[in-house]
Amino acid sequence: MALMTKEQYLESLRKLDVKVYMFGELVENFVDHPVIRPSINSVAMTYELAHDPQYEDLMTATSNLTGEKVNRFTHLHQSTDDLRKKVKMLRLLGQKTGSCFQRCVGMDAFNAVYSTTFETDKAHGTKYHENFKKYLEYVQKNDLVIDGAMTDPKGDRSLAPSKQHDPDLFLHVVEQREDGIVVKGAKAHQTGSINSHEHLIMPTIAMREGDEAYAVSFAVPTDAEGIYMIYGRQSCDTRKLEEGADIDVGNKQFGGQEALVVFDNVFIPNDRIFLNGEVEFAGMLVERFAGYHRQSYGGCKVGVGDVLIGAAALAAEFNGAAKASHVKDKLIEMTHLNETLYCCGIACSAEGYPTEAGNYQIDLLLANVCKQNVTRFPYEITRLAEDIAGGLMVTMPSEQDFKHPVIGPVCEKYFKGVNVVPTEHRMRVLRLIENMTLGTAAVGYRTESMHGAGSPQAQRIMIARQGNLPHKKDLARKIARIDEVSVAAREAAATK
Repeated sequence: MALMTKEQYLESLRKLDVKVYMFGELVENFVDHPVIRPSINSVAMTYELAHDPQYEDLMTATSNLTGEKVNRFTHLHQSTDDLRKKVKMLRLLGQKTGSCFQRCVGMDAFNAVYSTTFETDKAHGTKYHENFKKYLEYVQKNDLVIDGAMTDPKGDRSLAPSKQHDPDLFLHVVEQREDGIVVKGAKAHQTGSINSHEHLIMPTIAMREGDEAYAVSFAVPTDAEGIYMIYGRQSCDTRKLEEGADIDVGNKQFGGQEALVVFDNVFIPNDRIFLNGEVEFAGMLVERFAGYHRQSYGGCKVGVGDVLIGAAALAAEFNGAAKASHVKDKLIEMTHLNETLYCCGIACSAEGYPTEAGNYQIDLLLANVCKQNVTRFPYEITRLAEDIAGGLMVTMPSEQDFKHPVIGPVCEKYFKGVNVVPTEHRMRVLRLIENMTLGTAAVGYRTESMHGAGSPQAQRIMIARQGNLPHKKDLARKIARIDEVSVAAREAAATK
């Protein structure tokens, strides 16, 4: 079974014994929980579109490991064409869900771990690469969702992992056994972790001597003994729990989610270990994963941006302001910013190159430029969407008020916009904008744009490192003939 259906995916989640805590209680049935289900629907879309002939070229690929047709989310990039198709696929899914669809982190982790294990084995004579290849074959054949887990709680940022007051603030190995390792700690901000079949763990920062216990990468089932999750809150999340909630939710069908994943003395067998103490390769793994994930944002955020731009245009139309020149100009600016993000995602893909392992790496400088823009442009697109929508977006009464026998007709009367547009339609599009700019979807579109795949300063550090400033200075010296003038001056001085 190389390609699961949407229904098979949902059924596979029901078979897992995942331990999830939400609002201080253990969730009995997470698959059908009203807060969690929209995020599961978003992941399910990655399965649904893979079976649609219209999107087959984007959503599927041929595995270099098995030769079989696989979901692109489990694929190792084999060319710059694969890298570009990844970005286009992510934009498509953003357009279809208007939210985070959570499967990117696993795909990005696959490609980073694949090339890093190859080079680790080359340096140390380890067997990590073969371990990972066998694991990925298993993932591809079963079309699994994998949570690529990198971010640790980190504690005191001024201290190395091994110097923390509490050693568990970075996930680490607490016992080396003949048949494997035992790990303890947690991974924070884990997008899609609850909706995943497995976790692929990576270190969160570059390591140095003394941090060997923290330089660890491995795969583990989501319901393994010792793993539990604590569900993260989102703005307006309890609207999903309201009886008959529909309009007020904004995006009823789709959503994203994040959780703290706790590892309480979890055993990992040897054949699922991909790094174990080789501190000099932790930084390589972090850098490569971050690069892939920063490329991803040039696709997924653009697709969600497409939905928000469309919603803003509808709001203007329903408000009777669609022909105003300033509204038209704001929609143009939103489109310009959104397409600039897409250009960055495509550019870093087109400039990709093969790693020693054979899979393709994006251009890291351009990927970091892409993510740096993502930390800014969605905020401006959001600001313009709120500008166009108007204050009613955040002051309108509840859905229950509109349904009330006495005040419902009053709400219908006074919240009417253009006469030919039903008041309900106006309310729906405003709630959608609210959802994407302030509500549950704002986690994925706004704050995640800032901090996901590394906060802004992380990209600026990489841009400084990869910008090759000495080369640019040489170019300027040559055109300005600075070196030639200096040589001539020195020769003249020598003859005096």
